[in-house]
Amino acid sequence: MSKIAVIYWSGTGNTEEMAAAVAEGARGAGAEVDLFQVSEITPDAAAEYGALALGCPAMGAEQLEEGEFDPFFTALESRLSGKKVALFGSYSWADGQWMRDWYERAQSDGANLVGDEGLACYEAPDADGLAACKALGAELAK
Repeated sequence: MSKIAVIYWSGTGNTEEMAAAVAEGARGAGAEVDLFQVSEITPDAAAEYGALALGCPAMGAEQLEEGEFDPFFTALESRLSGKKVALFGSYSWADGQWMRDWYERAQSDGANLVGDEGLACYEAPDADGLAACKALGAELAK
């Protein structure tokens, strides 16, 4: 089984909590997992992992965080073809369009996406949201 990197950006702690649950689910399924804030890893290092779980909340007009996460993801995109990828994040307004856009973007990059249209939790993840994060991590580990 290949190593998984769970990489996230979080402003309020909601997406960080989701990232920890995704990592826990993948570890519970037997995977070796490294957990990183996006500032702690380069796109080159991320591309070395067999599978990636990427987490970012909705920002601004339903977009990825522009200071760190979007530049990281943009630099990583050309290396996603055929790679197993899970997307997750939280939001607190609108309807989660940022996740649908991000999912489509990763899909057009050739990523082998896990989960249906990414996993989005409204504000802080509740017990069901955390269970869904663990299940996403376990599915990524398969």
